[in-house]
Amino acid sequence: MKKYLILFLLFCPFLGFTQNNNAPSSYDLHDIKITGYLQTQFQKAQSAGITSFSGGDFSPNSDSRFMIRRGRLKIDRVDKYSSIVFQIDATQNGVNLMDAFIQLHAPSVNDFLFTAGLFNRPFGYSIIYSSGYRDFPERARVFQTLMPRERDLGAMVTFHPKKIAKFLIADLAVVNGSGLSARDYDSKKDVVANLNFKFDSLANKKFHVAFGGSIYKGTVRSNTDTYFEEKSGSFTTNTSSDNVGKNLNREYFGANLQLQYDNSFGTTTFKTEYVEGTQPGVANSASIAGPYASQSFATQPLTNLYLRHFNGYYFWLTQQIAKSRFTALLAYDVYDPNTDISESNIGLAGNNTTAGDIKYSTLGYGLTCSLNSRLKLTVYNEHVVNDGTALSAYQSDLKDNVFTTRLQYRW
Repeated sequence: MKKYLILFLLFCPFLGFTQNNNAPSSYDLHDIKITGYLQTQFQKAQSAGITSFSGGDFSPNSDSRFMIRRGRLKIDRVDKYSSIVFQIDATQNGVNLMDAFIQLHAPSVNDFLFTAGLFNRPFGYSIIYSSGYRDFPERARVFQTLMPRERDLGAMVTFHPKKIAKFLIADLAVVNGSGLSARDYDSKKDVVANLNFKFDSLANKKFHVAFGGSIYKGTVRSNTDTYFEEKSGSFTTNTSSDNVGKNLNREYFGANLQLQYDNSFGTTTFKTEYVEGTQPGVANSASIAGPYASQSFATQPLTNLYLRHFNGYYFWLTQQIAKSRFTALLAYDVYDPNTDISESNIGLAGNNTTAGDIKYSTLGYGLTCSLNSRLKLTVYNEHVVNDGTALSAYQSDLKDNVFTTRLQYRW
């Protein structure tokens, strides 16, 4: 039933109050522009060495850290028929390429835009929304798991009929599927489709609405003769010599909604997104921490694959306080990598489940202060919860809450 609802949303009226990563700083003709932002932060974890989706795992003997979360430098140029975007991320971990794409457009046919290179996968809302403008420190766990680092290499066509339906934006992309890896590890390509509708300035320009839907159709190559399928709350083995080199389905279906109300107390926004599907993962192991067992692969997975049915969602609520510089933040997100089994049955003998099947929920709350038009301070706490399982290391809730204080400068 949920899939039919999501497919329905794909064909009905998305809006975004979005700062789109898949675009130059402006489409006005200009010479080279340099923009960017720097996020420096201090974090305190509930215990040392935790696995965390709030800026990465903590070191084994550390429960606190200073770090550069993001150090983005973006260079772009827009000409009459083309534009180019190049962005890097420089932190204490080194320098990484984030965006490198060329866009083609024609003034006489400006409803279409062709993008080629390294860009954000056009799935849903939060993936393409810039971290420099997002109020919350991180994207929801489900999207960090399904699409780590958000980008992929490929080509994309965007349709935006500005004259007859300016509220509509449609994207269709073909990508490697391996994200920001050095090279694609098989010849198969993944397809991403996104349909967005934007209705702005309703009710005397005080109310804004956006919604849309997305589909991701891809595969993951099996490197062994065995993979695990879910049946009746447990994993059963599928073993055959034909499984070596077989491509197993990787499918996501997503829907999203954004609301904004400009009221006398201050701007109120509510954003939510839901995604479900099938994710080929691996088992928990000494080298792969539980939550990462269902993460998408940048390189060929060498061990047996686990086909998991998953779902995840988030709710984001922000409230400007008395039209001041302060904004209150409240968030809740859930990621269940295996919807076919309850936590109490994970780890029981014979069902082949592991820590990679555990469900997590996160309650986040905090405050931002815009010190000026470029400088923003954020204080934010994340309370992460998991139910107990039959696994020895996961019999109760992990002590993995994280408190973050962040200072951001954007230029």
